[in-house]
Amino acid sequence: MSVRRVTVATASLLLAVTAVGCSHGAATDSGKHPGALGATTSRSAGAGGAPAALHYGPGPQAKYSVQAQPPAGSCHFAYTQAKEPLEDKACTPGALNPKVTGGTLKTTICRSGYTATIRPPASVTDAEKAANAKSYGYTGPLHDAEFDHLVSLELGGDPNDPRNLWVEPPSPGHKAGAGPNNPKDSVESKLHTAICSGKVQLAAAQNAIATDWTTALSTLGLT
Repeated sequence: MSVRRVTVATASLLLAVTAVGCSHGAATDSGKHPGALGATTSRSAGAGGAPAALHYGPGPQAKYSVQAQPPAGSCHFAYTQAKEPLEDKACTPGALNPKVTGGTLKTTICRSGYTATIRPPASVTDAEKAANAKSYGYTGPLHDAEFDHLVSLELGGDPNDPRNLWVEPPSPGHKAGAGPNNPKDSVESKLHTAICSGKVQLAAAQNAIATDWTTALSTLGLT
């Protein structure tokens, strides 16, 4: 083999080794730890009509600010056969609190009083509720509608991410003027108990409530 051919072959081999090395280095540095603030990762949701993914929101804040809601009229309620209200999954897919994981349950949602420490003040949520009512085209009394966390705080939902909040209309049989009184709240309470007792995994409960709160208990075998 000529000297020229040996030189060309050697150079080609060096270029190939360099390319492989660069590619490996980029791959190891590309991701962020799931749940870290600013992370781009998301946890896949369950099948059967669930959102494509449940993303992590910014998490609890020392000081909350009013968050922009979807454009007026861009969101639409859905209803079950029993006329229970459901959120628009495009507007309200749900968002998770990155501080709540399977390893932090005892110091977060399973610790008495935790949700009170992360709940945004009414001065923030009242303004967001009025704007979100316009997003959904809700024209009933705001007093009777709940500004609801799709994935509730007690299930590890994000406190103030717009993707996790919606104006929930009253359920059938609600007495006008009586204020919010929705059966979704009792579903959330039962799921919380199941998580903290170890009967249900955190992610399974979050996926179930985000998919359809009316079927969450039966989906997890809790009825």
